[in-house]
Amino acid sequence: MPDRLRLATYLERRAIRSPWSLSGIDAAGFSGAVVIPSLAESDNLSLTLDSLVHTDPELLRQFLVVVVVNHREDADPQDKADNVATLEMLPALAERLPLHLAWVDAASPGLELPVRDGGVGMARKIGFDLALPLLAWNGAGPVLVALDADTLVGEDYLTAIAGHFRRSSAGGAVIPFCHQNAPTAAGQDIIDRYELFLRCYVLGQSYAGSPYAFHTVGSAMACTASAYLRCGGMNSRRAGEDFYFLQQLKKTVGIAMVCGTTVYPSPRPSHRVPFGTGRSVSKALAGDHDSITFYRAECFALLREWLSLATGCLEAPGETIITAAKSISPMLAQYLEREGFMGSWERICRGKKTNEALLAAFHEWFDALRTMKLIHHFSETLLRCGPEEAVPELLAMAGLEPVTGVKAQLELLRMVQNSPV
Repeated sequence: MPDRLRLATYLERRAIRSPWSLSGIDAAGFSGAVVIPSLAESDNLSLTLDSLVHTDPELLRQFLVVVVVNHREDADPQDKADNVATLEMLPALAERLPLHLAWVDAASPGLELPVRDGGVGMARKIGFDLALPLLAWNGAGPVLVALDADTLVGEDYLTAIAGHFRRSSAGGAVIPFCHQNAPTAAGQDIIDRYELFLRCYVLGQSYAGSPYAFHTVGSAMACTASAYLRCGGMNSRRAGEDFYFLQQLKKTVGIAMVCGTTVYPSPRPSHRVPFGTGRSVSKALAGDHDSITFYRAECFALLREWLSLATGCLEAPGETIITAAKSISPMLAQYLEREGFMGSWERICRGKKTNEALLAAFHEWFDALRTMKLIHHFSETLLRCGPEEAVPELLAMAGLEPVTGVKAQLELLRMVQNSPV
């Protein structure tokens, strides 16, 4: 389907509905859009926009920047007041900054996000959907970029993203990230452990051979506008919107890593609980850093065996795979039975004429969410532990130097994951 027809179909059937609209812009024909949800970020938004100003000026003239000032109807009164201040300052920012700056009022009475579905997912969706008609749907195709209102970018940000999509066959992308320094030693310790936790999970997936071994950070992702349409657009989830969006992009158009730039999320961890990690990380982000526990390396070793089994037995009946899974670990077989693997395997195999098609269908079923659920299932028996015990073993298993100490481990994984070969 041509992109223009796909765009018209999407806008009619799946795009966000009124009452929201873009303010501050009357131009069109942009090569891309950077969408920034903003909730009580009046102190930080100008810093984020200032960092964008220092990117390539020629590319900057080709990009639309959309700030979505938002909160739910039941938001804290202080957050509502802060958003009023943000809306009041945006016209002045648009005058001062050399940006094509537009904004969406999703915070004034009658425009607030609904209590049931409102959240960062809906805010991102509003921004992306409203930007779509203003893009230039010709040539190489426009790009959509997700950023947060407390995140800084480097001077090479737009250059790296635009160059990436000119070269990449994948329609989705993740961008290297590194948290800003925290203002206190205690805060730095928490954010370091938090980021190390994220990086160890991706390292474990990579070791296991999972096609979903990439970070799901909402302020560090991008896609072509065509890919956005093909995957059905952004979801409106209140939590985990980045996780589900990137999972869908991977299934639909593929994901690749952008090289040559880094984004710098805020060290404030209050709203950065990673999807699926539960109470331990939540407690740590509230100040109890000792509660951050890591998945044991054995969980990822079992995941590796499972993926090797499944991809090596594509023509085998489901009963054979379940029997082999039991020999790997009774925990694995229990999980597969609970997930209805037998019936799913029949559907996966139905009508698939090549191993390549079977493999794609398997990874469509055993996706990022099921991978996470399996790791959680293993962790009910292989109990989580501190980084001192878990991380060196995982590093060694992945063929990396088993350094000790959170800072050294984090530095190593940043180098490995932010600079892919």
